[in-house]
Amino acid sequence: MKPYILLAIIIIISLANGASVFKKREPKKKVRYDNYRVFKIKYKSPMQRQSLLDLTKLKQNFSLWHDDGSECNLMVAPSALPLFEERLRLVNATAEMFIANVQDLIDQENEAGTRADATFGWTRYHNLTEIDAWLDTILANHPEVTMGFVLGQSYEGRDIRGLRISYKWGNPGVFIESNIHAREWITSATATWLINELLTSKDESVRELAESHDWYIIPVLNVDGFVYTHETDRLWRKTRQPSLISDCIGVDANRNFDSHWMENGGASSDPCDETYAGPYPLSEPEIKAMSDFISILKHKMNVMLAFHSYSQLLLSPYGHTAEEFPDNYNDLMLVAKAYSDAVNGLPYGTIYKYGSSAGILYPASGATNDWAYNEQDIKISYTIEFRDTGNFGFVLPAAFIKPNAEETLIGIMALLAESKRLGYLEPKYTFDGI
Repeated sequence: MKPYILLAIIIIISLANGASVFKKREPKKKVRYDNYRVFKIKYKSPMQRQSLLDLTKLKQNFSLWHDDGSECNLMVAPSALPLFEERLRLVNATAEMFIANVQDLIDQENEAGTRADATFGWTRYHNLTEIDAWLDTILANHPEVTMGFVLGQSYEGRDIRGLRISYKWGNPGVFIESNIHAREWITSATATWLINELLTSKDESVRELAESHDWYIIPVLNVDGFVYTHETDRLWRKTRQPSLISDCIGVDANRNFDSHWMENGGASSDPCDETYAGPYPLSEPEIKAMSDFISILKHKMNVMLAFHSYSQLLLSPYGHTAEEFPDNYNDLMLVAKAYSDAVNGLPYGTIYKYGSSAGILYPASGATNDWAYNEQDIKISYTIEFRDTGNFGFVLPAAFIKPNAEETLIGIMALLAESKRLGYLEPKYTFDGI
């Protein structure tokens, strides 16, 4: 057989198996952020804001980390600093640098993970394999009150796993979603800490909290993106499904729910944007799986909490408009205030602001909290943006895992107590199921 015919056969067989012989030889190279800086920029007008946000169209040079209507946080590549400074002069805005080298923070995370021992704990961040193994241990150690479930499979074929904790029949249901945005590692770390506390704490108030609610917790919803942040790009946000109309990969899963999808500028139609909403609602298998699961069990869900970072905010519906408010908006503000006051009362003194998503942050259509409220009749529904307010951003050191988790626990206690006082925790169902 001639050599070129043999090579052609090898390539065809390899392609049939899902990868070329050449691609298998390519090393997986991590994205680095050496000397990338992050700035806080104050602005006073919509024109200033838009001019600054226009920089993010230069994808390799600028990335938006945060925007709240008066201040934005931009990550700037070293080669783009002259352009950034020129834009600041043009719009007459000032910037304060709060991270001098993003890669230094990422390296410190990696070093902390390397030094840690093999046991699962909350002194470092864990990858998906470690979290899945820990979930298996939890299920084995607490078979009477826990049950594992799988929402579905991701685009790359990974299981999207969840855990139910239920001590008795008739409890109101609380659903917690974590790591829908891949780079927000503090969310899955906090979710696993909460699971552990709900199952093992000896504190009387925690026991009451654990045993008087049914808990449905998804430690990592965007499993493909989460793996990608550990293996390739620490700051990846989206899913990993390729686009049919672009070379850019992934969708902002928190813009992909079928609730006011793509309304009022609350998401992007550009596959290369961080807030790309996808080609249609529920296009992402991860979001379709969650939608199907909740739709079946919405009669058991009283509360929906979506964990995010960063900014220290409690965001209620609506995200698609700042001009309208939910019928129970005043109650939602009372519940959010209870969370904020409880967290602020801890020795850390952490301050959480609260309001509607579009009102105090920015328009975000097709997000979890709006979808749960509008489509699933879950009237206590929030996005919780964890620490911090701009010292470390998305690369929050592992030393903050436990403080953040402790704040979350005390905040949820207060949130549920106030929800109960206002009448939102009455059981919504008359038969048992998952």
